Amino acid sequence: MSISTAAAAAEPAIEARTRRPRRRLKAAERHEARIGALMVTPAVILLLLFFFIPVILCFILAFTNARLIAPEPAHFTGLDNFTRLFSDPVFWASLRNTFYFGLVVVPVQSAFALLLALLINVKTRGVNFFRTMYFIPVVTSIVVVSILWRFMYQPDGLVNSLLQTVTFNVVQGTDWLNNTKTAMPAIMFMSIWQAVGFHMVIWLSGLQTIPEERYEAADLDGATTWQKFRYVTWPGLRATRTFILVTITIAALSLFAQINVMTAGGPLNSTTTMVYQAVRTGYQQQQTAYASAISLIFFILVLTVSLVQRYLTRDKD
Repeated sequence: MSISTAAAAAEPAIEARTRRPRRRLKAAERHEARIGALMVTPAVILLLLFFFIPVILCFILAFTNARLIAPEPAHFTGLDNFTRLFSDPVFWASLRNTFYFGLVVVPVQSAFALLLALLINVKTRGVNFFRTMYFIPVVTSIVVVSILWRFMYQPDGLVNSLLQTVTFNVVQGTDWLNNTKTAMPAIMFMSIWQAVGFHMVIWLSGLQTIPEERYEAADLDGATTWQKFRYVTWPGLRATRTFILVTITIAALSLFAQINVMTAGGPLNSTTTMVYQAVRTGYQQQQTAYASAISLIFFILVLTVSLVQRYLTRDKD
């Protein structure tokens, strides 16, 4: 038998041997795909139940006259809710308060968190104690923190007592949460104190990703502390600061718990925010459709601000 004849006779056997591993590989891939689908299914179900379906319902209800409890079924009303919304002075007050809170809290909290991260980004004895102390308010319930600070802000509370002690009774303090001029700044101060530790940890993780060789090269070039921060630290935190900026902005615009516990939107709507107005309108006043319209405007607002921030902080290279 010639060599070509033997090779031709062996081809079916070789093909059969190569076909079996391929079938086993495809079977293994299908098994991995099924396992992956099973692991993803709970997350997909939760997203559908608590995100996509509520968002779709919000879009639908915003164009109806639905109420939380009503004897008659809801019907389509077009843009009536939005017409009413844009002529509502409470809505414009809540919009101003939301932007006011965000414009102050976002830069102050991010800068303060970065300062704390720079201070604890050292290898010295006792630094873990300070990291823990700065982070404790973050793991404390915001409701508990709000109740605590509400008592501190009372006319006979700790804040006024400290002011009187430090200034030798020259400054008597005020009723911080019942004064239209001080209610929102008081909530801002408390909110920054409560959440700064969380963003400090994010800044710290970004600082620890910067190679140490860059600082060594800067030392060899005789760079000062400010020059090292400007030309080494700050460029190395590009991705971190984008994440920080977006997360702080979304959290600031979503202000609710502090307002609900400490001031209930008062005094004279000076602390009412869009989220608080939507919740109060939807659940206390049972105007589900009107609350959906407020939520829809808030969704568009947050999406727009996030996209603008992402565009401005993009990697231009």
